[in-house]
Amino acid sequence: MFKPTVHVAIGLLFHRGKVLVGWRNADQHQGNKHEFPGGKVEQGETPEQACRREIFEEVGIGIQEWHIFDVIHHVYDDVEVYLHLFHAQVPEKYLSDIQQPWNWYDREKLLDLNFPKANQVIVERLYWQHAIQISADLIQLNRLAEDTLLYWRTDSMTLSIQDFQNFSDAQLKSLILNYELWMQLDEALQKKIGAVQFKQHQILAMQKGQLPMGMRCIASCHDAVSLQHAQKIGCDAVFLSPVQATESHPDALILGWEWFQQLAKNCDIPVFALGGLKPQDLPLAQQNFAYGVAGIRGF
Repeated sequence: MFKPTVHVAIGLLFHRGKVLVGWRNADQHQGNKHEFPGGKVEQGETPEQACRREIFEEVGIGIQEWHIFDVIHHVYDDVEVYLHLFHAQVPEKYLSDIQQPWNWYDREKLLDLNFPKANQVIVERLYWQHAIQISADLIQLNRLAEDTLLYWRTDSMTLSIQDFQNFSDAQLKSLILNYELWMQLDEALQKKIGAVQFKQHQILAMQKGQLPMGMRCIASCHDAVSLQHAQKIGCDAVFLSPVQATESHPDALILGWEWFQQLAKNCDIPVFALGGLKPQDLPLAQQNFAYGVAGIRGF
C-alpha cells in the first residue's frame, strides 16, 4: 500500500525551563492531541525556513536563532512522516505576543499529556530526571535510585564495547558520558547513551552546529559566561557548580545559593546544582531555580 511522505518542521520553544505546547483540533491529522508548534515544509523551503515561518504564523513570534534538535522518522497507518526538529529560547519581550491556545508546561507535565506517537521520542528527551549521581564506578548503573541518572566520570582514556555489554539499553539511557569518551564508541552504541557531557573548556571551544545531533548534551559550567555560551550553542541542560565547598575541588570559587539563583533563574534550559549536595537537597535547590541536583559523595 502506497503511503504519502510528509516532511514537517517543528519548533520546540523554551522559556525559564518550560516548553510551549498547544492542542491539535479533532479535524486535524492525529487530532484531539497535544502538539508542538510547526507544520509542513513547503516546496522550495528548507526545514529551518519552514520552522521559522510556522512559528511566526502559529505562535505569533519571529524567532531567528534556531538549533537543530533531531530528525525523526515515523510511519503511521496512513502516512510516512519525517519530523525536522529545531529548538530556541524565547526572550521575555516576546511572551506577550504569543497567541492562544499555546501554553507553557513544566517538563514533568509533558509526560502526562497526550501527544501523537511520533512525538514520544521528543518528550523523552525533553524530560530530565531530577538527580544525577557522579561516580567513577560504572557498576552504579545497577544501583541507581528512581529518577536518577549516572554521570560516569572516569579517568580512563579509552573505552570499549566490553565496558557496556552487561547493561541493558534502558540502563544505558540513564548513563552520561563525557564527549571525548563518547566519541570513541561506534554509532550504534553512541545512540544508546543517555546524554553527552562537556567540560567547561570543551563547551567554550564549541560553536553553534557542532553539538552531536539527536543526543542530549549537558555542559559543566562555573560562571555566567560558560552558562550563556552553553545556551547559545544549543545545549539541553547544564551542571552549575560548585554551589558549596567540596572535598574534590577545595580551591574552586564557591557560587553560594544567592549567586547560583541569579544565574539559574535566567536560564531557559534545566540547571543541575552541583557541589556539596545530596538528593535530599532537591527542594532547596528548586527554591533557587535549579531543575535538579547532582553530586558525588552525597549520593
